Amino acid sequence: MRMKYVLTEVMVGLWRNVTMTIAMIITMTVSLFLLGFSGLLYQKVGDMKDLYYENVEVSIFLKTEVSAEDRTALEAKLKSDPLVKESTYVDKDEAYKRFQEMYQDAPDLVNAVKPDQLPESFRLKLVNPEQYKNIYDQYKDTGGVDEIVDQSKLLDKVFNVLTGIQNFTLFISVVMAAAALLLVANTIQVAAYSKRREVAVMKLVGASNWFIQAPFVLEAVVAGLIGAVFALVGLVVGKTLLGGGSMASLEGLITPVSWSEIFLIFPLIAGVASLVTAITAWVTLRFYLRV
Repeated sequence: MRMKYVLTEVMVGLWRNVTMTIAMIITMTVSLFLLGFSGLLYQKVGDMKDLYYENVEVSIFLKTEVSAEDRTALEAKLKSDPLVKESTYVDKDEAYKRFQEMYQDAPDLVNAVKPDQLPESFRLKLVNPEQYKNIYDQYKDTGGVDEIVDQSKLLDKVFNVLTGIQNFTLFISVVMAAAALLLVANTIQVAAYSKRREVAVMKLVGASNWFIQAPFVLEAVVAGLIGAVFALVGLVVGKTLLGGGSMASLEGLITPVSWSEIFLIFPLIAGVASLVTAITAWVTLRFYLRV
């Protein structure tokens, strides 16, 4: 009987303040959508770092007139270096083939470059790609070495941009969450005020604070869960629209978001919505019941 009364009061309370309830649900939906998006983005940035750093190369370009002795000595040193996982020598002909493949859509550029204009190089895969600085310091003054290029330096710039987007999205979600919590507190206060006489009577007859507070807290929790469901719908729609469009053309460049990842993040946003709205409602009512 008590549970039935509590659930009935929850539904009545949500309908009584329907405009504020709708505003609260919309705000919660936006904040939870951004929270879920930033969570997925955080995971994808981590996956992309693992993927790219696993395949990153350090290129040691040799001088145009490098001697055979310098080349042989450098090759031997690289093969014995514990920092180097794999070392591949690329001569001028191989470098020209790679250049042709890379710029096959620019035939004028390819025709303007001759094979002997491209330098010989060693392409290295490191045991730990983050130790590029050690490789640079160790080989920059070696005989025959002209330039050392690390792909991870470019990747760091890309990841810095992605991390900035990630942090901005998270910041916006926090701001929206704060607005949603203010709406939750305001809605609970209005609901409690509209039932102030009923609450006073219940306190006089000895009703526990839990019994009085439960309908108000559950109102906030239900609104939060509805917002979480709508946020999930937004993520599903986003995955559907982007999955077959522009994101599909980037396959291989970025790691795609799977359906399982989207649905696995729902318990997170639902849990956050339930916990935060329940705590906000309970704190608000604690202050109200003290009056």
